[in-house]
Order: sequence, then C-alpha cells, then structure tokens
Amino acid sequence: MTAYLGRRALHSAIALIGLVLAVFFLARLTGDPTNLFLPIDASLETRKEFAHKHGFDRPAIEQFFSFLEDVSRGDLGYSMRKQRPAMELVLEAYPTTLKLAGLTMVLAIGLAVLVGAIAAYRPGGVFDRIGSMASLAGASAPDFWVAITGILLFAVSLRWLPTSGLGGFPYWIMPIAVLMLRPFGLLVQVVRGAMLGALSSAYVKTARAKGVSERSVIFVHALRNACLSIVTVAGDLAVGLINGAVIVETVFGWPGVGKLMVDAVIQRDFPVVQASIMVTATAIFMLNIVIDLLYVALDPRIRHQ
Repeated sequence: MTAYLGRRALHSAIALIGLVLAVFFLARLTGDPTNLFLPIDASLETRKEFAHKHGFDRPAIEQFFSFLEDVSRGDLGYSMRKQRPAMELVLEAYPTTLKLAGLTMVLAIGLAVLVGAIAAYRPGGVFDRIGSMASLAGASAPDFWVAITGILLFAVSLRWLPTSGLGGFPYWIMPIAVLMLRPFGLLVQVVRGAMLGALSSAYVKTARAKGVSERSVIFVHALRNACLSIVTVAGDLAVGLINGAVIVETVFGWPGVGKLMVDAVIQRDFPVVQASIMVTATAIFMLNIVIDLLYVALDPRIRHQ
C-alpha cells in the first residue's frame, strides 16, 4: 500500500508540473496585464517600471524558472489587483467552495441512492419511469442555463430567493440545487443499474428465502454489494464538482475559488490564476487517492491485486 501511494503521489506530482507549465504560458497569451492595471495615459517610464516590478520585461522561460524557484520556497506571488499573497486569497476562498461542493455531493448521493434503489425494486413501474425521466433531465440540463433560469424565476419574478452572494439558508438553495442536478441524474442511473444486478443475484434470493425483510434486502444486502459502482461514479462526480462549481459560483456571485479564478483570468492577475489552479489540482489528486483507498476498503480483491 505504501508503494502504491508513493507511485500515485509521483504521478500526481508529474501531472501537476505539466499543468502548471501549461497554465503559466497560456495565461501570458491572454495579453499584457499592464494595460489593465495602469491608466491609458500612463507614461512609458511608468509602464516599464510596472513591467520590471512584476518581471514582465524578461523572457517567458526566464519568468517560468523564476516562478518555480519561488514555488520551491512556498511563495506563489502577490495578487497584482489586491496586493496580497495569492495563496492567502485562494485559501480564504477555498473553504466556501468545499462547503458548497461537499453539501451538494452528500445531498446528491443520498437522494440518488434512495430514488435509484426504489426504482430498481419495481423496474418499469410508475416511480421507475418518473425517476428515470427526472434523472435524465437533470444530467442533460446545462448548469449555466438552469442557473440563469432559476434566477429569473425564483429571484426576479417570484422574489423568493436572493439573486447572488453568500448569507443565510436562502442563499444556499439555488447554488446547491443547480450544482446537484448533474450528479443526481447520473447517480440515479448508476444506482438503478447496479441494484438491478444485485437484486437478481443468488445471495439476494437466498436472503429472501430465509425470510429477511424487503427493506433489509434492498438497503443492506443489495445496496452493499452495489456500492463499488456507486463509489466509482460518485468519486468522479465529486472531482467534477470542484471544477463545475466555477460556473455556478460565477453566475450566483458565490465567493469561492471558482469565482476568484474567473475574476483573476479576466483581470490577468497571473499569480492568483496560478495559485488557484495549483491548489485545485492538488485537491483533485488527493481526492482521487482517497477514492482508491475506498475501493480497497469496499472490495478485498482490489487489495489482493
């Protein structure tokens, strides 16, 4: 297990270096940030001083190696817009994103397991058809369209919910509802398919022959053996939520790392862009390792292999 974790950490580090390399140079292809941070009538001397201060007067490859040297010391630079350490800004925004993604995933998994298990118990029934249609609609609907439509309906027309920002319970409803549509829709289909296979297996028939209650058959015997497929897809969706939150946070003005990243890209605040990508990528790599460890806990055959 230690050797496996070491290999995964090495692969993640190599991927992270490649990602940082791509982000560093692609960000600089967006243009010179001097035009955004200085007035139009700024003198040539002022522009040269700004470029020299932030290293933009040096070749891009030299800037990259200088950046790597700073990263090795734990320094990801300062935000040109807010004049604060880029890592500090990212770490301030990240808990908000993690709370949103975590709560969304918990609700999506809980509802999907309930709906998928009940649908699989009576395949072809009314609940199965309604659940399948709802899950397909949720998995197919674009996040940005649902978010904008929700704002127009529930915030602008009905005035039931706030349009944006972070506050009490009402501020969480629309972002979570929009963000959980896709994972809920996909997980319902996965749970239904896995449960159909489990409910038709020999051990379930044996449990029923022994007089085990239907509730225990569905939610203990069958669901336990269907968990590996559910964890596989749920893990991928959890990783996707961290990235997918960018759209939802931008539309709803949610003060998370997604909105911070988008604002930094628009403002060409390169240090914040780089810090956001590095922290997000590291979180995703760590989450993938945790998911692999869950596989080992759920299926001893994976541990043996």
